[in-house]
Amino acid sequence: MRADVRSHRTATVSTLESLGIVAVIRLKDSAKLRGVVDALAEGGVRALEVTMTVPNAVGLLRELSDTLPRGFLLGAGTVTDAITARAVIDAGARFVVGPVFRREVITVCHDQDVAVMPGCFSPTEMYEAHEAGADLVKIFPATMLGPQFIKDVRAPLPQLKLVPTGGVTPANAGDWIRAGAVAVGIGSALLDAAAIERGDWSVLTTRAREAVRSIADARTR
Repeated sequence: MRADVRSHRTATVSTLESLGIVAVIRLKDSAKLRGVVDALAEGGVRALEVTMTVPNAVGLLRELSDTLPRGFLLGAGTVTDAITARAVIDAGARFVVGPVFRREVITVCHDQDVAVMPGCFSPTEMYEAHEAGADLVKIFPATMLGPQFIKDVRAPLPQLKLVPTGGVTPANAGDWIRAGAVAVGIGSALLDAAAIERGDWSVLTTRAREAVRSIADARTR
């Protein structure tokens, strides 16, 4: 039975790599979450990371996990401790993301056979997270690094599965993939705050389509 459960974790990582984009959802008004999810889905984005900065984030995760259509991958972000990791997994998160590298979070996720992606910045941190069992390594903040950093790190450490977050936009998402990232996390550049505020979901859908196209183009060249 243990091997069967583990296969789910492996499948989650494989799906994240295949999708190539994780939408990082940070909202002040949690009532707008369903509109955001539907708009992203229409644009082709299927991996969603609900951060713990969203009001009632755990409750929203539970609600989403019960109602998301088949084919979606639901995760929790900004997870920095074991207690929160257990709570989001219990609420239905299939992957857990942290802004920092915390061994206790990796331990909890491994115990539950849930994919985990800690946040790292330096090559030393990335390698230590990988050695500790991280399924993917979030590069954060990637804003001040750029795609060349990914290429440079993976030259001596090709075993690292890197997912830059911060500084990634729908337009440049493909540049990070070409540099060697297995996927990207996109937040504010995808989730336009003003559009969400006024309920203009078409803006999010358009940006999601642009990001999906950028990733697809990068993988076919």
